[in-house]
Amino acid sequence: MTDSAGRRSIRRYNPDVKIPKEEMLTIIQEATRAPSAVNMQSWRFVVVESEEGKEQLTPFIRRNISQNESAAAMILVFGDLQCYEYGEEIYNQAVNEKKMTPETRDDQLGRIIPHYRNFSKEKMEKVVTIDAGLVAMQLMLVARNHHYDTCPITGFHSDGLAEAFGLDAERYYPVMVVSIGQAAETGFDTVRLDAEQITYFK
Repeated sequence: MTDSAGRRSIRRYNPDVKIPKEEMLTIIQEATRAPSAVNMQSWRFVVVESEEGKEQLTPFIRRNISQNESAAAMILVFGDLQCYEYGEEIYNQAVNEKKMTPETRDDQLGRIIPHYRNFSKEKMEKVVTIDAGLVAMQLMLVARNHHYDTCPITGFHSDGLAEAFGLDAERYYPVMVVSIGQAAETGFDTVRLDAEQITYFK
C-alpha cells in the first residue's frame, strides 16, 4: 500500500503516458470498495481521455487547463439521483454471494427504496455528493497504488456538463472531476492544522 501522506495534488502530467482501458477499469473497480449510503453505490464515472473529449471538457473546467491538457484522463464523477433503481440488483447479488439472507434483503429493500423515492432532489443531491466524495478519495489512493497521481477538481462549471457527455442532467448530478496520470512535477507540499486543534473529546 502507498503511504497516503505522500499524496499530492498534481497539475501537470507526462502527456505521453496513457492508462490502458483495462487498468482504468481496475482502478475504478477498486475505488468502488468505498462505502456508500445503504450500499446504493450512487457514483457514476465518465473517463475523458480522447483529444475530442478533452476539447469538449475545456469550457467547463475554468483554470484547470494544464490538467486537462496533460493528464492521461479526466474522470468525471457524477451522482446518480435514481441510484435506488439498482438496489434490487445489488442486494440480489449480496444474497447470491451469501453475504445477506433473502429475508434481510426483502426487509431492507422494502424500507430503503420507498424512503429514497420520497427524497427531494436537494436531499438526494446531498446523499450522492457524500458518496461521490468517498469514492473520489478512494480512487485517488488506489491510483497511487497503481503508480499514478491525481488532483481533485471541484471548481468547474456544472451546468451543461452531463448533457455534454450524453447523460441525463435530471438524473446525473456532477460532483467532482479527478485528473489522473503520471506526474510531471512533485506537487506542492502543504500544511495541516494539528489534530489536537480541530478535535474535541467529550
